[in-house]
Amino acid sequence: MSAPEARCVWGAGAILGEGPLWSPSHNALYWVDVKGQRLQRYDLETGAQHGWPMPQRIGWVVERAAGGLVAGFKSGFAFLDEQTLEITPIVDPEPELPGNRLNDAKVDPWGRIWAGTMDDAETSPTGALYRLDPDLHCSRWDEGYVVSNGPAFSPDGKTLYHTSSATREIFAFDLAADGSLSNKRLFLHFRPEDGYPDGMTTDAEGGLWVAHWEGWRVSRFHPDGTLDRQVPIPVSRVTSATFAGSELNRLFVTTASIGLSEAERREQPLAGGLFELRPGVTGLPPYRFQG
Repeated sequence: MSAPEARCVWGAGAILGEGPLWSPSHNALYWVDVKGQRLQRYDLETGAQHGWPMPQRIGWVVERAAGGLVAGFKSGFAFLDEQTLEITPIVDPEPELPGNRLNDAKVDPWGRIWAGTMDDAETSPTGALYRLDPDLHCSRWDEGYVVSNGPAFSPDGKTLYHTSSATREIFAFDLAADGSLSNKRLFLHFRPEDGYPDGMTTDAEGGLWVAHWEGWRVSRFHPDGTLDRQVPIPVSRVTSATFAGSELNRLFVTTASIGLSEAERREQPLAGGLFELRPGVTGLPPYRFQG
């Protein structure tokens, strides 16, 4: 199968583009510029682009079943009203670690948020994996991450994938209906030439799509960890991906421009852009937080 071509649909020049989320109700893709402190939205039908400044670093947003968004800020979990941009704090999972921030998150089939934290300086293994329940109780389930990334779930909801980017590892856990994790195991280990595993998403067949930071591509892996295919992206710092659209057959990919030299920026004029490709498989609909 020939690799689909990725086209840039928004040359946003994001410093650290991340957290793509498809909103079926708006037929739009939300994504963030973590270090540019912006929430952005791309209309899938018209191509309209919108952006809103945020008061602090924002790692992701997810939709609430009750309406509005939940966001992951440097200061913790918060409700975010998409109309007024009013922010209502929920909980800071790590008040004792002011150098940490929330980095990446997904909602599981039961309506719970799984979110990782990281050392914003990317030096200390102070990050952890948390679960925020609909009753707003927050619990810690794993730790020891310098840079946590990409929670994703198998189609049956029984496997949670989570990334330790700095160590080039993706782990798999057994996820029970009650929200407990067990049987942590290594799912993938990237080679240096692969770059670093970043954000990820799963498709309806159970394939895991992983963004390669410093790897110029996204790759699809079978549930047994074997490589299925690779899709080139014309920038080196590829950060995350998600399926979108009424048929869930459009894959959107976020990228970053942070840390590139002037020469690298000339080589990668689309760094920090939002890309779209047709991968030939369909994704899974996003779940909404039930709190």
